[in-house]
Amino acid sequence: MALPVSKPTTQDERTLLTETVRLATGNVATGGGPFGALIARGSEVVAVGTNQVTPTLDPTAHAEVVAIRNACKRLNDFKLDGCVLVTSCEPCPLCLSAALWARIDRVVYAADRHDAAAAGFDDLAFYHLFETPRDDWSVPVQQVPYAERNAPFNAWLARPDRVEY
Repeated sequence: MALPVSKPTTQDERTLLTETVRLATGNVATGGGPFGALIARGSEVVAVGTNQVTPTLDPTAHAEVVAIRNACKRLNDFKLDGCVLVTSCEPCPLCLSAALWARIDRVVYAADRHDAAAAGFDDLAFYHLFETPRDDWSVPVQQVPYAERNAPFNAWLARPDRVEY
């Protein structure tokens, strides 16, 4: 399988990046984190999001996740194919995973993980963690032998009306 070739950033995407930086900066003024994101389909902004971790006490309320949630609600679909995620900072592993699950076509960002680390955010540490063997992680993550471990998957596969994703 060939690796995708990077697509040049369009002027529209640069304009959208400016908007995400504005959203992020404005979010700081209202007590949120310094992150802003939006979902665009073509030239249309489908949804926006700002970091809401501290105001909502939700560690998953990153700007990208909030934008993805808002876009899915607006489009009434859990798949966002044909959409671009534009964000003020390189998505952390949580946000990148959310974009992959949403089937986003492309991700464009301004600041990177090193910029976030310099401002005191853990993004870089999480990227380093995922490059480390699990046995060396500070938080143990392990499978426990369990005879019925596949019961939920068997129930899923038995449903003829399941919605594949």
